[in-house]
Amino acid sequence: MNQKEFESLIKQPAKIRYEYFIKKVVDYEEVWGLFDGDWATAQNDDGSMLIPFFPKKDFAEYCADSEWRNFKPKSIDLNDFIDKWLVGMKKDGVKPSIFPTNQEAVTVEIDPLLRDLNNELENY
Repeated sequence: MNQKEFESLIKQPAKIRYEYFIKKVVDYEEVWGLFDGDWATAQNDDGSMLIPFFPKKDFAEYCADSEWRNFKPKSIDLNDFIDKWLVGMKKDGVKPSIFPTNQEAVTVEIDPLLRDLNNELENY
């Protein structure tokens, strides 16, 4: 990905970034997170725990600053993400933050995320 494409995607509204995330993680069969002995987390305004996920390593690296400056991008197999991560997160009450930027985080519910991933997987 070139720098112009990267900068354009970072500036897109949350809905566009979400759609990009769904297409790219299914296409490459991997999801990216930030890891430093444990996975990066955040809290939303109501105090719920969030785990940020990214469509590509470059976007995870971009967000590895401030409290996450020591974190490194780490990939997660898409099947593990769907079958293990999301199931466990739902059980634990943890929400995914899909393709956050340094300016904006978007929290999604797990059931619609699973539906959208499975719908995209049907195209392959």
